[in-house]
Amino acid sequence: MMNDAELLIGDVARGAGVSADTIRHYERKGLLTGIRRDGSGYRRYTAEAIERVRVVRRALGIGFTLDELAKIFRQRAAGQAPCRQVHELATRKAAELDERIAELTALRAALAETLASWEQRLQSTSPGGFARLLEEL
Repeated sequence: MMNDAELLIGDVARGAGVSADTIRHYERKGLLTGIRRDGSGYRRYTAEAIERVRVVRRALGIGFTLDELAKIFRQRAAGQAPCRQVHELATRKAAELDERIAELTALRAALAETLASWEQRLQSTSPGGFARLLEEL
C-alpha cells in the first residue's frame, strides 16, 4: 500500500510541469535523491521532490547547469552551506551574459552595416542579375 506522502513518477512530473523522462534524468544526475523503490520496482518520491524539480527548473532558467546544481545539492546534503558558491556562480554567469550581450550587440551592428551595403549593391544590380552579396562578406 502506498504511503500518502509518497508519489509516483507521473505525480511528480505533473506537479512540477515536466516529463517523467526529465524526472528520471534528474535522478540519474543526482538532483533527486532518497527515491525508494516499492516491491514492484516503482519509484516512490516524497512530496518535496516536486519543489526540488521546480527549484532546478528555475535555476536552469538563469543559467545554472545540471552538474553545478547536483554538486550544490550534494554539498547541502553533506551539511555544508553552498550559499557563497551559489552566489559566486551566479555572479560569473551574469558577467558571461554581459559579455555575450556585448558580442551580440557588435554582431548586430556589423550585420546592419552589411545589410546597408547589400541594399546599395542590389539597387545597382539589374533585375535578375547576380549581386554576389556573399562574396562581399
